Amino acid sequence: MTVPEARLFPPSGGVPNNPTLPVLIYRAALPANADDIERRLTENGWDCRWRDGVFDFHHFHSTAHEALALARGSARLLIGGDGGAELELAAGDVLVLPAGTGHKRMSASPDLVIVGAYPPGQDYAIEKPDAASLGRAREAIARVPLPVSDPAEGAQGALTRLWKG
Repeated sequence: MTVPEARLFPPSGGVPNNPTLPVLIYRAALPANADDIERRLTENGWDCRWRDGVFDFHHFHSTAHEALALARGSARLLIGGDGGAELELAAGDVLVLPAGTGHKRMSASPDLVIVGAYPPGQDYAIEKPDAASLGRAREAIARVPLPVSDPAEGAQGALTRLWKG
């Protein structure tokens, strides 16, 4: 089993971040192939919804947890809003963002392909930082159920131990 890096981020400039669930960073956890990644994420109980990159502006999802699995290329992402952490990610890495976590692409290789996945029944809305809406976002985040499995490692994976409600 892979032991992910776990990081919590405080609210930042209209980005709520998640108050209790850490971001999980898995290095070289999945094969660097979109079809194989989708197969593994699906086997582990997550719904694959898209293949693309990451927006170049701060955004978050207060209604869903999100897994970003790099199938090809590399990217540098800013996590947690302004003052957060810049992460260098490569093919095979998986980033699991709990509901409310801000993220933004800082740079990417031209061949970047990310598979985006979500727990079943969780629909994501793309939200931009807004200090006036933080209360509403925090209420929505509190209602998002915990996933029953880890996207990279299934029911016995680290997420099920590290994310406690």
